[in-house]
Amino acid sequence: MPSDIEKNARRKPQQLRGEQRMAAMLDAAAAVFAQSGYDAATMTAIAERSGSSIGALYQYFPNKLALAKALRDYYGEEMARRWTTLIADASQLSIAALVDRIFDLMIGFFNEHPAYFTLLNATLGYQRDAGARQRLRSRIGAALREKQPELEEGEALRLATVSLQIVKGLNPLYAVAAAAERVELVAEFKLVLLSYLKARLRK
Repeated sequence: MPSDIEKNARRKPQQLRGEQRMAAMLDAAAAVFAQSGYDAATMTAIAERSGSSIGALYQYFPNKLALAKALRDYYGEEMARRWTTLIADASQLSIAALVDRIFDLMIGFFNEHPAYFTLLNATLGYQRDAGARQRLRSRIGAALREKQPELEEGEALRLATVSLQIVKGLNPLYAVAAAAERVELVAEFKLVLLSYLKARLRK
């Protein structure tokens, strides 16, 4: 797991074995949160799932909240990496291809991390860093300006902000929908974002 996760740990692993143990604990926590929900999940169940003793788990994470926040940090970093890759390719993509890639990114992330929605809806007292959100908007705005250089910086940032808000609007609906309905929801949100960007960009 990325090093920022260690901020929520009681001690930092000094060796590869410790890092691997921490990763196993976080993987186990994700599985238990996804299966049982945050409130019903227990440290005992997480320890058993990771193959660790409860004492070892507490050495790395003082409580369930620390585990949940560590996972949220990891998810945020992973999402940022995926966005960075997409943004680097954005200027070479048609608007339709860009929209497809955006939603493919999101759905792939949801499928790979089923605990994401559990933690998104849990009361953790967690707020993502405002600077990170602004940097993402700025990078997307810069990518839009590469597609249409005459866009003013402020306008490009506004387009990026609205686009992200459209994408984020899918999350709560997707989280509670059945599998077939999720496919339809993604299609509808793609249509909304595609229509918006086609109206605001020429390419």
